[in-house]
Amino acid sequence: MSGKYVISKQSNGQYHFVLKAGNGETILSSESYTTHASALNGIHSVQTNSPIDARYERKLASNNKPYFVLKAANHQVIGTSELYNSDAARENGITSVKQNGPTTTIEDNSGG
Repeated sequence: MSGKYVISKQSNGQYHFVLKAGNGETILSSESYTTHASALNGIHSVQTNSPIDARYERKLASNNKPYFVLKAANHQVIGTSELYNSDAARENGITSVKQNGPTTTIEDNSGG
């Protein structure tokens, strides 16, 4: 089973999407977007940039938990991972985004 994008509308009226792996686990969360069209553009950016290793910035949270951000060619953040318990788990998360990111399956729950 392959991954999919899920778009939702937040209580403040903004749009957000997540990339889910084939097992249903969320592997990447987007920033908030003011319009449905810009959320779709964000998904397109993840589809384009997710296979490229150089687009991932490996970071440590303030509690020293590893995570990563996916950036577009212009260095804008287009998605953020969860916090992981180890560097190896973070690398597995990046591998999963590389594999699932190019999917064209979109589940739109935003009503947009």
